[in-house]
Amino acid sequence: MNQTAPDQDAVKTYLQGLQQSICAALEVTDGSGRFQHDSWQRQGGGGGESRVLTQGDVFEQAGVGFSHVYGDTMPPSATKSRPELAGRAFTAMGVSLVLHPENPYVPTTHANFRFFTTVADDGPPVWWFGGGFDLTPYYPFHEDVLHWHRTARDACQPFGDDYYPRYKKWCDEYFFLKHRNETRGVGGLFFDDLNEPGFERSFEFVRTIGDRFLAAYLPIVAARKDAEFGEREREFQLYRRGRYVEFNLIYDRGTLFGLQSGGRTESILMSLPPRVRWEYDWSPESGSLEERLYTDYLRPRDWLAEEDRKER
Repeated sequence: MNQTAPDQDAVKTYLQGLQQSICAALEVTDGSGRFQHDSWQRQGGGGGESRVLTQGDVFEQAGVGFSHVYGDTMPPSATKSRPELAGRAFTAMGVSLVLHPENPYVPTTHANFRFFTTVADDGPPVWWFGGGFDLTPYYPFHEDVLHWHRTARDACQPFGDDYYPRYKKWCDEYFFLKHRNETRGVGGLFFDDLNEPGFERSFEFVRTIGDRFLAAYLPIVAARKDAEFGEREREFQLYRRGRYVEFNLIYDRGTLFGLQSGGRTESILMSLPPRVRWEYDWSPESGSLEERLYTDYLRPRDWLAEEDRKER
């Protein structure tokens, strides 16, 4: 672990500003919806603010939460890969969002940017960043997927040629439903345990990715939000939302950390969609757009490399 002392106040200021700027932009995009602000305190130390928009013109539910919690013992989900830190006092802060549009042609999306710090036996600070963003379409458009990944790649590029492929691969592997043998969506970026080459550069990377989220997502919303849809598309969207629930409750580290650390349950579970359905042993019709999601999109693909080969 890098031992450079982190500037926790700067991280907190940035994350709170990120929550504010994303919520402001989403209200403009939605048109009618406004975020309800809900501050909360955690028994044991810290708290946060949940902001939720419901029944807007674009977003059926949008949740953007900030939390800053601390305690005497690291939760198990935070020490799985670093057991030597079990039992340590900790501080954790982050912004997490999940946006569930009403129109099935607009993808659901998730983003998270977080910071942890604790101390080792000899006293130096132990800290790391994590986060990223990913896209979950129901009726995917290839140009939207390419835009999403190009934005992610361009954001990573100033930090090194290996950043995008490494964190794109990590995203594909992390947002994978093993019990379904499918990805949750078309991926994006995911990183954790980030503390090299030092605090300033790591924090700069997190700010860069956080500041590019809206540029990745809002053009897709603008292109698809007015598309006409019917009951078939809506029912398929609700069915596929079930996969989102399954992932968040079975695998998601943020959900596990929040529950294990005694966070506010309503704020932790605001990522879940407001309406969802399951259907026993369902499969899409052969040759349908729904089948195309399964065959062409719910698997890891090197989207940009494939496009580059086509252009050559």
